[in-house]
Amino acid sequence: MQRRLAGFDAGGVSGRTPEGSNMSEIYFASGVRTPFSKVDDALAAYDAIELSVPVVQAMAARLKPGARPDLAVWGSVVPNLGWSNIAREIWLDAKLDPTVPAYSVVLACASSVTAAIAAGGMLQEGVRDLAIVGGGESLSRVQIGLNQKLSDWLRHFLQARSLGARHETFSELHWNNIRLHIPAIVNRTTGRSMGEHTEDTAKEWHISREAQDEWALKGHQRVIAARARGFFDDLIIPIGATDRDTIPRADTSMEKLARLPPAFDRVSGQGSLSAGNSSPVTDGAASVWVATKPGLARLPDNTSRSVSDAASNLRALPLRYPSAAGENP
Repeated sequence: MQRRLAGFDAGGVSGRTPEGSNMSEIYFASGVRTPFSKVDDALAAYDAIELSVPVVQAMAARLKPGARPDLAVWGSVVPNLGWSNIAREIWLDAKLDPTVPAYSVVLACASSVTAAIAAGGMLQEGVRDLAIVGGGESLSRVQIGLNQKLSDWLRHFLQARSLGARHETFSELHWNNIRLHIPAIVNRTTGRSMGEHTEDTAKEWHISREAQDEWALKGHQRVIAARARGFFDDLIIPIGATDRDTIPRADTSMEKLARLPPAFDRVSGQGSLSAGNSSPVTDGAASVWVATKPGLARLPDNTSRSVSDAASNLRALPLRYPSAAGENP
């Protein structure tokens, strides 16, 4: 059965099907989220599971009596030695129906969007009609590990069954291998960060510093205005004592943004991405419903959703990837 996802709208997303086709309509319907906070700030005490569980519980609680989702898909990027399938861990910690399948998606900053698209592709009317989809990240709780050689040595040392074997294994330790593995937000192939790659894009597409600062300022202003009129009141669930985003600033201005130095290209004199116009490193979790038309019937009647034509709303962007290690995309 063919399916497609459609364009974005303020209320939701849907795939509109041509008359007489066998495509299924797939809808996005509004969910809830935690507040978003900068790393090592208001949400620093919570890991990605602890941030996500309240979101999933709040979503499930809004379903009509007796209803449940057929699938759970969760996006997350930062690895953790304590779990592999974070979606399943979140679902079980939330004390929800353990028979609902849950799986995870990892695709950098597109993890949650990819999770939503993947969920839409798995829905089938009468079989799987409703999926809870989202993502969570705690960049305040990044786990530091051993480098691979030290990890291999330690595993062999602990597996040794006698004092002599341990002594022999200990003698094989090379001091230059005693190093920690500290995860970094860089591309493994190029060794460069997303910000550095985005500097390349800004230069190639001739996106000026002023244009970026204007867009950043507009983002702050829109969030502050939306907060004042209560737009987020039913969208954000409190985490501890934090009940609002801590990132938007009502006192920022073009002058303040312009004074910030480049954050990623500090040597060419042409760097345009700053700490003020770039996405911050944050903690938080968010979720959305993905449903067929019958699946929508399980949601509250006031759930925001809409139908929008894909052809008039989706725009393709040229994606560029490094063709070899070390090559700039």
